Amino acid sequence: MKQIKFSALLVGIAFLSSYSYAQKAKETSAAVEYQKVQKSMMMQDMDGAKKALLSAKSYIDEAVQHEDTKNSQKTLWLQGDIYGTLAIFKAQDTTIDVDPDKAIDISIASYTKGYPLGKKYQRDIQESANRAADMMFMAGGMAYEKEMFEEAGEAYGLAARYRGSIDVFDSTSIFNSALCYEKSEKYEKAAIQYEKLAAVGYKGIASAVDASRAYRNAGNLEKAMAIINEARKKDPSNRELLLELVNANIEAGDAAGAEKALNDAISTDPNNKQLHYTIGTIYIDLKENEKAETALRKALEIDPNYQDAQYQLGAHLVTWAGDLKLQADGLKFGDPNYNKLKQQSDETYQRAVDPLEKYIESNPNDKAVLTILFQLHRNLGNSEKALEYKKRADAAE
Repeated sequence: MKQIKFSALLVGIAFLSSYSYAQKAKETSAAVEYQKVQKSMMMQDMDGAKKALLSAKSYIDEAVQHEDTKNSQKTLWLQGDIYGTLAIFKAQDTTIDVDPDKAIDISIASYTKGYPLGKKYQRDIQESANRAADMMFMAGGMAYEKEMFEEAGEAYGLAARYRGSIDVFDSTSIFNSALCYEKSEKYEKAAIQYEKLAAVGYKGIASAVDASRAYRNAGNLEKAMAIINEARKKDPSNRELLLELVNANIEAGDAAGAEKALNDAISTDPNNKQLHYTIGTIYIDLKENEKAETALRKALEIDPNYQDAQYQLGAHLVTWAGDLKLQADGLKFGDPNYNKLKQQSDETYQRAVDPLEKYIESNPNDKAVLTILFQLHRNLGNSEKALEYKKRADAAE
């Protein structure tokens, strides 16, 4: 009885071994057929290449279904190559029964799964994935040149995904993809790509701002503000982040929220001159002239020698005064508001003198500021001062 059982066991082992060998043969056959594809393409025999490719597909499909080969690094490498090539052929031959998007997904998934399984075929997978990525990157460039921006975004995105399958973060392709999606007004797709860059700190906080802006344009204000709030944990006084947060609140119709965002920033660090300066420049962008002046003066209260704030306050007041003068000049003759606006303009010009003169003490050869001071004093009727600054401006390099 023992002898019979032992004999039966040997037969069973032989059967399993032969079956396993058969599955390995599928893997080998897929490789052989795929080599035929490459040779046929070199000979420009596209019919032969198509026939061999479909044969390779049938073999690899069997190999990836069986326990003995589905986790084989070689099988996964071949599946990646074969399905990637199928997607390319489908673009030229609509009779091929394959969804190109699914084929690419399978190709990338195969490389991703196979790459960490060992060193034997790792270099092969690496070369295949890089080759596919290079092809997609080139396709993205060609589409961009033709102003096919959405298609370019897709191609660059695929280039990044192929590199990602071999553990390479392709920031250039991801950025190009995001930019192209944004140009094609596919804002949600652009935001997703920018967000990937923000997660790794690509270009500092710029990617977080880009992601938030794209989400705003896509109408997802909640996501936009969430990204900025996360980025501000690292750099709470950053001007671009604060401005983007304000824009998101304003776009949401929450002017109070925009104001609160700035006040919250100040409350976290009330003696930070850079923060008050930043908020002042934001108010300038928002045409909130009085608030801009207040914030910049607060920065100078903290540090009276803060040259950036001196310059920015003076420049802001000059621009504001000029706008008031234009408003006055645009009124009809005899309008009672003319004198009021003209007086406001003169007073604002006068307030600009002090910060700019303090700035020029530290930067005596700044030709642009010397010229502004000449014009200021001339407008205010201070001829002697105007002449002094005119001479200095002419002498400045």
